Amino acid sequence: MSSLEKAADEARRLLLQCYDGVLSTLSVAVAGYPFGSVVPFCLDRGGHPIILIANIAQHRKNLVADARCSLMVFDRSADDLQANGRLTLLADAAPVAAADADTMTRYYRYFPESADYHLTHSFEFWRLTLRRVRFIGGFGAIHWLEPAQMLAPCVFDADQEASMIAHMNADHVDSMRGYLRAHLGADEAASSDPTLAGVDAGGIHVRTARRVYRVEFARAVSSPMEVRQALVALARANH
Repeated sequence: MSSLEKAADEARRLLLQCYDGVLSTLSVAVAGYPFGSVVPFCLDRGGHPIILIANIAQHRKNLVADARCSLMVFDRSADDLQANGRLTLLADAAPVAAADADTMTRYYRYFPESADYHLTHSFEFWRLTLRRVRFIGGFGAIHWLEPAQMLAPCVFDADQEASMIAHMNADHVDSMRGYLRAHLGADEAASSDPTLAGVDAGGIHVRTARRVYRVEFARAVSSPMEVRQALVALARANH
């Protein structure tokens, strides 16, 4: 694996374990200046970030005027942010089509509390289509990546993913507590009521009352049967 391929792999893994970031848009109130907003996000089936924005939000007004933006993500739990990986995703933003139920359903699995936002304000889903990515993997490890190097489209279709999620949430909550225990410590894992939010080739996304956590598989998978085998392996490793 070349240094660039290794950097792309690390960048993808970082993006997959982050669920919020700083969205920078071009201000219409103070022309030409960047405007930063903290936004939750998940990835759509193609690997692009999806955000949910209130119609009254300043960053929506900015995006309507100029779709160019960036999203910066990093591991907020790291002890030394300067020595750990971070990503700046340069992108063009556009509203998600009203008929794209899959993307909306996926977002609500990651952030179920947002399903009620429409009761108070008008909200829209927006997709950030990547143009270029700046990845810093630590001191001296700096790379520009193209979207084709960065993106990791989901290997499962909507029905396959929904079926696996329903099965895990109905029958394997204790197993998910075990996965979290290995990552978070026994106290939070025991008190959490986890739900599976997403599945991809490299791992699963498990939601607790506090946040979403990524649990990686030992190796990449490509079928629901391989997901089952990977989850069994995780469960055995945690005992």
